[in-house]
Amino acid sequence: MLRWAGRWGQQGTKGRSAWTRGRGLAVPAVLTGGLLAFHRAVPNSVGRLGSLLEAFLPWLGLAVAGLFGVALLRRSAVALVALLLPVVAWAYLFGGLLLPGETESDLLVVQHNVSDENTDPAGTARALADAGPDLIALEELVPTALPVYEKALAREYPYHAVRGTVGLWSRHPLTGVRLVDIKPRGVGEGWSRGLRAVARTPRGEIAAYVAHLPSVRVGVNGLASSRRDESAGLLGKAIAAEKVKPVILLGDLNGTVDDRGLSPLTSRMNVAERGFAFSFPAGLPLARIDQVMARSARVGHIRTLPATGSDHLPVAARVALG
Repeated sequence: MLRWAGRWGQQGTKGRSAWTRGRGLAVPAVLTGGLLAFHRAVPNSVGRLGSLLEAFLPWLGLAVAGLFGVALLRRSAVALVALLLPVVAWAYLFGGLLLPGETESDLLVVQHNVSDENTDPAGTARALADAGPDLIALEELVPTALPVYEKALAREYPYHAVRGTVGLWSRHPLTGVRLVDIKPRGVGEGWSRGLRAVARTPRGEIAAYVAHLPSVRVGVNGLASSRRDESAGLLGKAIAAEKVKPVILLGDLNGTVDDRGLSPLTSRMNVAERGFAFSFPAGLPLARIDQVMARSARVGHIRTLPATGSDHLPVAARVALG
């Protein structure tokens, strides 16, 4: 250890010490830390760059790890000190998600965008039921596949409701089923991606919302998310007006919980306390855009389930009521 410490402090061939080597590494370290700590300060006025950054915010941890490796190779003390900022910022934002998940809960719920191009809806339904959830929320239900899901889930989930392309299957009776209008301006008639139902569970009534917000696109002009953001605002207002407590929201929200575009929802609801559960794209998951949120309840651990015939991975979450 002493030998290593001695080498660390030695001057290099150019006479530089550990405190003068690698000063250039301190700049990207501080910038990365600044993006993590002050990501809300990145403006959304041009190409919604703030939302684009927030969609992939956890992955800045890879940049921190890379800079740390280079700093060790360069034996740069100044770079390592500068890296304390992004390390602390990342740990503050995401470190809690890595802690062991809770085992106690009142409900297990599953959320899955099953894809309108899924060629194995029966296998998908069986895979979701095998997780043993109390509630299953599905999006991108097409008319040809809907009867398959209904038949495959009927025995274990005798209660279900479908509005447009979204549906909810439950072990417990459902009442008060209605459409939730989250259609943004400029979208044609027939676009229906929101429903609300009340599940009568042994722990009392729960208002369950299922939603599929509009897709976003990343292009040369940045992130195109205006319709998604408008739809999130409409959904947030509907949940704010909900009289039943607690409320559970399940859906493909086409955004991460760090994305300010979903603030009408995340400002009103609790998000998962444990787990990253990156769900999209299924082949190489980079972000969790399939969400479980709750009001007057806690979402404990969230995890992904094995791949189905969809381009999304299913997510399962434990919810504690009260």
